[in-house]
Amino acid sequence: MTRTAIYARYSTDLQRDASIEDQIRLCEKKVRDAGGQVYQSYTDHAVSGASLMRPGIQMLMQDAAAGRFDQVYAEALDRISRDQEDIAAVYKRLVFAGVKLVTYAEGEINELHIGMKGTMNALFLSDLRKKTHRGLVGKVEKGLSGGGKCYGYDIVSGDERGHRTINDAQATIVRRIFEEYAAGKSPKAIAMSLNKEGVPGPTGNSWGQSTINGNRQRGTGILNNELYIGRLVWNRLTYMKNPETGKRVSKLNPEADWIIQDVADLLIVDEELWQQAKDRQRKLDKKGKTFWTKQRPRNLFSGLIKCGECGGGFSMVSQTHTGCSNARNKGTCSNKRTMKRENLEQDVLGALKHYLMDDELCGVFCEEYTKHMNKLRREHDAAFDFHREELQRVKKRLSQMVDAIADGAPVAPIKDKMHELENRRVHLVALLDNVEEAPPLLHPSMALRYREQLGKLIETMNTPEHRSEAGDIVRSLIEKIVLSPHESENRLVADLHGNLAGILTLAAGPKPTSQINDTTIAASWAALGVDPKSESAPEGASQDKLVAGVGFEPTTFRL
Repeated sequence: MTRTAIYARYSTDLQRDASIEDQIRLCEKKVRDAGGQVYQSYTDHAVSGASLMRPGIQMLMQDAAAGRFDQVYAEALDRISRDQEDIAAVYKRLVFAGVKLVTYAEGEINELHIGMKGTMNALFLSDLRKKTHRGLVGKVEKGLSGGGKCYGYDIVSGDERGHRTINDAQATIVRRIFEEYAAGKSPKAIAMSLNKEGVPGPTGNSWGQSTINGNRQRGTGILNNELYIGRLVWNRLTYMKNPETGKRVSKLNPEADWIIQDVADLLIVDEELWQQAKDRQRKLDKKGKTFWTKQRPRNLFSGLIKCGECGGGFSMVSQTHTGCSNARNKGTCSNKRTMKRENLEQDVLGALKHYLMDDELCGVFCEEYTKHMNKLRREHDAAFDFHREELQRVKKRLSQMVDAIADGAPVAPIKDKMHELENRRVHLVALLDNVEEAPPLLHPSMALRYREQLGKLIETMNTPEHRSEAGDIVRSLIEKIVLSPHESENRLVADLHGNLAGILTLAAGPKPTSQINDTTIAASWAALGVDPKSESAPEGASQDKLVAGVGFEPTTFRL
C-alpha cells in the first residue's frame, strides 16, 4: 500500500482558511480511491507560495528525506510553489528521496511538467503584472487610487473603484502633526503625545517617530506624503520579493517613471504649512547628525537587547548609554532607565565565559542529548527495518514474476509492474547501503574547551582588524539579552539567554554556524591561532545535528 503525504496551502490574498480543509478532503478521497494510505497532511495557512520559507513544506521535505512516505499528493502544482526555481528544487529533492509527486490537476509530475508548467506560470504572472500595472496607470491618470490605504482618507465604494474622500477626524490629526512639527516639536514628541491621548495610528496601533518622519526620498511618512497638498504621486517605488528570503522589498524608481496627478479635492494641508515643514527638514539636514551619532562605535549586541517591560528593542540613546526604543520614541513603555553600553558588554562577555557552559550545565545537556539521540536511533532503526522488510517483499515479488514467466505466463501484462518493482528495489538497496551511523555522544569535557576558545575570542576582539569577525561569533552565542528595571534600585538588570547551537559549535571546534559565512569564520579562527582545516570538530557536535528537538536550552542567567 502506497504511503502518501498530502500537502495543502492557501494564501491570504486568494483563498480562505476553509480552503485547506477542502484541499485535504479532495486529496484524501483520491488517495483512498486509488488504494493508498494517507501518512500525514502538511499544511501552510495564509502563506504565499512565492517562497519555500514555510514550516509545512519544510517539514514535508524533512520527512521525505527520512523515507516516511512514498509519494506527495497536492491539489495542483502551484500549491507546492508558484516559483519556477522552487518547484524544480522540490522535485529534485523528492526524486532523490525516491518519493513521487502527484497532483489532482496534473497527475504524476515529471520533468516535462516542471519545465512547461513552471514556464507557463512565470509567463502568465509576468503578463498579469504588466496588464495590472497598465490598468492602474489609467486609474491614477484619472486621479483615482492606484491601490493601498492612506491615512486621512476613506475609500468610497461605487461603480468605479479607487475614489477617495477625506476622513475629517484623521485629517485633523494630519494638520496637527504638520503644525506641531513646523512649530519646532520633534516627531518623537508628537508621536508620544498622540499615544498618550490614545489616538490610533495609521495601522490601528501606536504612533512611532518613523511613522511621522518616514523617508523623504521615497515619499513615505506623514510629513512626506504629497497627497496631503493635492498632488498624487504614483509609481515612485517598485515592490518585489527577495528570492533568498521571500520577503517583499521596495526599490526607488527613476523620477522619469513617476506618474503625477493633481487632485485638489483631496487637499488637507495648505501649501504654506507644507513649505514650513519642508523648510524645517532642510535646516535639520544642514545641521547634520549630532557628534555622538557620528562617533559612536558599532554596538556589539545590536538587535539582541530586549526590554523586560514591553518586549521591544533597545537602541543607543546617547554616545554611551542604551535604552528602550518604545519608551524613548513612542512613550508606550514605562522603562525609562538606561545602561552604559561598555558595562553591559563586559557583564555579558563574563557571563558567556563563566556561566553558560559550566560543568554542571554541560552534564545536564549531555544527559538530555543522550536521551534525544536514543530517540533518533529508535526512529532510525525502525525506518531501517521497514526498508529492509520492504526490500525482501520486492525481491520475493520479482522472483514470483520471473517464475510465472518461466512457466509460460504472458510477459506483456506484467512487464510494467516488473519495471516498477525493479526501480523500487534499486532505490531501497541504495537507501540501505547509504545509511549513516548515528553520531557518538558528546563528552562533558567540552565545557573546558568552550571556555578556552571563548577566552581567546574575547582577547581577539581587542584587535581592530579582527573585532568585527570575532564579534559576529560572540553574537551567535546569544539568543537575546533582556534588560528589566530592578525591583528596588534605580538601575537595570540583565538576563542573558544563550543560543544552544552557537555555544555548542564553539565548544566543539571551528565549524561554521549558519548565522555567519565560512570566510568570516575562517578569518576569526585564524586569529585565534587555530587551523580549521587541521583541527576539526568532534563527530556529532556540528550544529546541524544539534537541533531544537534536543529538549534542552542553556539556563538563563541574571547578570
